[in-house]
Amino acid sequence: MTGRFSVLGPVDVTVAGRPVAGLAPRHRAVLAYLLLHAGKVISAERLSAALWADSPPDTARSQIHAAMTTIRRVLRSADLDGVLETRTAGYVLSPPPGAFDLAEFGGLLEEAQKSADHQVAADRLREALALWPGDALIGVSAEYAPGARARLEERRLAVVERLAEVELALGRHEEVSAELTTWVATYPLRERLVGQLMRALYASDRQADALAAGRRYRAGLAERQGLDPGRSFLQLEQEILRDRPAPPAEEPIRGANFLPYDVPDFTGRVVELDRILRGLGSRVCVVDGMAGIGKTTLAVHAAHRFAHRYADGQLFVDLRAHTAGQTPVTASDALHVLLRQIGVPADHIPLGEAERSALWRTELARRSVLIVLDNAVDAEHVRPLLPGATQSLFLITSRRRLTDLDGALSLSLDVLPASDAITLFSSVVGERAWTEYAAAGDVLRLCGHLPLAVRIAAARLHHRPRWTVAYLADRLRDERRRLVELATGERGVAAAFTLSYQQLPMSQQRMFRLLGLHPGRDVDTYAAASMAGMEPADAETDLEHLLDAHMLTQHEPGRYTFHDLLREHARATGAATDVEADQQLALTRLFDHYLHIAAAAIDVLYPDSKHRRPDVVRAERLFGEAEATAWLDAERGNLTAVCAFATDHGWPTHATSLSTILYRYLYNNVHDIDARTIYTAALAAGRRTGDHLSQSRALSDLGWLSFGRGGYADALDLFDQAIAQARMAGDGTAQARAEHGLASVHQQHRNGAEALRRFTAALELFRGRDDRFGQAVVLNSLGAVHEEAGRFAEGLAALTRARELFRSLGTDGGEADVLNNLGLVHRRQGRLVDAHQCHQQALEIYRRFGIRRGEARSLNGLAAVAADAGDVDEAIDGYQAALAVAGEVGNRLETARAHEGLARLLVGRSPAAHDHVREALNLYAQFGEPESGELRKLLADNG
Repeated sequence: MTGRFSVLGPVDVTVAGRPVAGLAPRHRAVLAYLLLHAGKVISAERLSAALWADSPPDTARSQIHAAMTTIRRVLRSADLDGVLETRTAGYVLSPPPGAFDLAEFGGLLEEAQKSADHQVAADRLREALALWPGDALIGVSAEYAPGARARLEERRLAVVERLAEVELALGRHEEVSAELTTWVATYPLRERLVGQLMRALYASDRQADALAAGRRYRAGLAERQGLDPGRSFLQLEQEILRDRPAPPAEEPIRGANFLPYDVPDFTGRVVELDRILRGLGSRVCVVDGMAGIGKTTLAVHAAHRFAHRYADGQLFVDLRAHTAGQTPVTASDALHVLLRQIGVPADHIPLGEAERSALWRTELARRSVLIVLDNAVDAEHVRPLLPGATQSLFLITSRRRLTDLDGALSLSLDVLPASDAITLFSSVVGERAWTEYAAAGDVLRLCGHLPLAVRIAAARLHHRPRWTVAYLADRLRDERRRLVELATGERGVAAAFTLSYQQLPMSQQRMFRLLGLHPGRDVDTYAAASMAGMEPADAETDLEHLLDAHMLTQHEPGRYTFHDLLREHARATGAATDVEADQQLALTRLFDHYLHIAAAAIDVLYPDSKHRRPDVVRAERLFGEAEATAWLDAERGNLTAVCAFATDHGWPTHATSLSTILYRYLYNNVHDIDARTIYTAALAAGRRTGDHLSQSRALSDLGWLSFGRGGYADALDLFDQAIAQARMAGDGTAQARAEHGLASVHQQHRNGAEALRRFTAALELFRGRDDRFGQAVVLNSLGAVHEEAGRFAEGLAALTRARELFRSLGTDGGEADVLNNLGLVHRRQGRLVDAHQCHQQALEIYRRFGIRRGEARSLNGLAAVAADAGDVDEAIDGYQAALAVAGEVGNRLETARAHEGLARLLVGRSPAAHDHVREALNLYAQFGEPESGELRKLLADNG
């Protein structure tokens, strides 16, 4: 019998209900954290921060290692060997199905949510609650434990409330009132619980008891929090008083929670939270104020606090209006993220902003969701995201006042009151803040009572145990002239930053200033070393000291980033200190670094197309395929920001070169959003310099991007422009690539003659330049054209030659593409065994090398072969697998084909056939697929 993990009570590993011996409290703390993040890689640094926050012991790493050793020994004795793995980046614990109480808890909630039967839902909810023998995380004492325990308890209470609603709907008023009386005694200020108890008591003919419960809640809320009950509670109280209560509303179980971490030492903002609570009926609340004032912190805290009121989920999107090195997230992209967060499959999300907005409003009309839209540009930025009629709440933060959002509650944040500021300061500094109360008041005034400034000053004092508060206040007074000149709170932050900056050695000061120039979000040691023109080991020393001085932060090992205000301060300091030529040189070194490393990494992954990439210096760093992919994944955001910045600030060649270098990586891994930014920047750079070849490459890249998303009309126009630019550049390779793209659009529209003409032209151009990779790609496409026209001999000849070329070049993805087309030819000729083998080999290649874009096509091919062989069950499984993969990567064409395949199999057998037909027709209609005609006939013929 295998073991079982538990966190909903004592943290333990049990076998047959008995705890396995050997886990001390420190081991349970580590085990619990891994279980709470099951399936995710957790670094030693993250574990250390979770266990000890900012004060880890010197033996932190050895303690973590010893804990892992002990945990593995316990797991082996519970027949769970292998579920705890050590990876390059840390540790990952993956409990097997049915062996983890929290996972089982979530599964039961999901079953309850899906059930339309109240009794079944109630049974599942009771089973879920039965998994809790007491408080969560018993036996765990660590920095992360209180917050984690509170979040788990919140989930438990949400289930209690949901169960009460279901039981009330079933008419079990007396049983509910008995149970809720116990819960309310434990949580007397939980408004929803009290309201449910009042409903249950009233329905049990106990009107006086119901009103008494309401009075107790009202008095307790006023005494402990200085607040009045919410609008819905007051309405319920009045209805019971008038002897006319409304029936309880049906509410689904709470959905996914995408809210960021709620800081455990959140301080103050009682008035603001009360205003948000009182204004919940407005449905839209805008929190505005200057940078560093705590807008996001307040919005996230309020969202966590009021989450129980919005049972269908809590969503979060950073709109990046003021994110360094990033353009704001468009309303269309934000809608895509929000729709995915509420569970809409990627292939069901329309392409256009208006259609996405309509779908979003439709979904919200039947949900109760809390949404945080962080960091908005202006009212127009968020207007497409706002609902029509809904019970949902939007919390929006912005540095601007969004005065033209009609009906919105507007909340402008001011600095912290003195009492809240001293509370925040003392939570970091400790007893010294109270023993030197007057000096602490001086520090807070010099920091402008701005939350970020208070935290910086307090952290400095915390890590300098020999300093007194008065000494810190004296150091801040040295900046009084500047504080007087910079009279706003934000400028007070600059004074606090300047104090930290001036205490750094010159090398670290220079590193701080240079990093402020970086256009991306974070930086690794090698990029920082390149900017500074120093050895990586020396750069790492400076970075680690800046990290210790709180001038940098770190979200993952080896990568460093700024708070956005610190970044602005670094740039301002650099502008006042460094010569412009030195800044230009640092940025050139940085962009060269990214260009050379990217070229080296891409050469490792795609050596077959090296001849198509710019002839730039390759970095000397040695990559294996895994390392090359990891570097590109980690740096993708920076590379995107660099391309945009380089285009706008005088490095156009870096932008165009990076765009060309990164194409295969972006295409194979379906990084479409970053790809569009990069290609658009490269096109702008080419236009500014009059570089026709760069323009042709970027236009073709954008064309293939549109083609892959089903935007055939846009692709046709882009490929036409690319051909014109290639001709002006006199570059046959670029023209061939664009001709190939244009031919592919004609092929997709079943214009076989024009596709054949264009493919042939592209092939001749590639042959004229002895470009074997280009020849292989075009021959593969030609094989498909011949197959569609029934010219199987010509098709097999072209595909066989394409496969030979790809194999000689070592192009695994290309060979897989050919195998898929060979599978189609074999299937058309009735050679089903050969067809199955080709599609299966293609699928294995795609999966072996992580090429997601081709998987769905192989799965659809295998399903079609199974259907032809009469194996309906296998065919259905194959098409459903294709649907899942295509949805993940946003491949609309393969999604449509999978729906079509399922429709043809299920017609006459299942009503679901009509749904699949409609889904396929909807997708085909979006990009003008001629295949839709046959499907319409199928739908008509079968009613």
